[in-house]
Amino acid sequence: MSSPRLFVALWPSADACSDLSLLHRKDEPGVRFVPEENWHVTLRFLGEAHPREVAEALDDVDFRAADITLGPIVEYLGDHSLIVHASGAEALNEVVERATSHLGDAPLRKRFVGHITIARLGRRRSVRQPAVVGTPFHSTFTVAEVALVQSHLAPEGARYETLAAWPTR
Repeated sequence: MSSPRLFVALWPSADACSDLSLLHRKDEPGVRFVPEENWHVTLRFLGEAHPREVAEALDDVDFRAADITLGPIVEYLGDHSLIVHASGAEALNEVVERATSHLGDAPLRKRFVGHITIARLGRRRSVRQPAVVGTPFHSTFTVAEVALVQSHLAPEGARYETLAAWPTR
């Protein structure tokens, strides 16, 4: 049996989620909006990994509180994602990568780009640019905890489950 798909993440505050929910989210051809309960900032995608090993690696990490700024606009990340940048999580990314670099089957990224994915674009998306692209956006939140999350993949979309969490100080 294979290991679960894991990532380490920050969940935005209720206020930040409320702000994000005000963005234009009308269905458009080839655009699938991410449900609010799945909005997060990925600090490290581990891929397949053993949850106990990851939790043990993170147990002794000193997670410092950070203020995250979301914005300034909704934009593309690559060809298949619409995102809002999340600045302020760089130090947390560094400590998570240092603690977990030997775990998981996903390689470490060359460059951390903090963001919240708000929509995914299909391969056959409409020729038109999604209406939300370029929308000005600003929100902030203070990180309360760092979470180890399991991704359950399904045809109707991913479901995320927090397996463990560590408070910031």
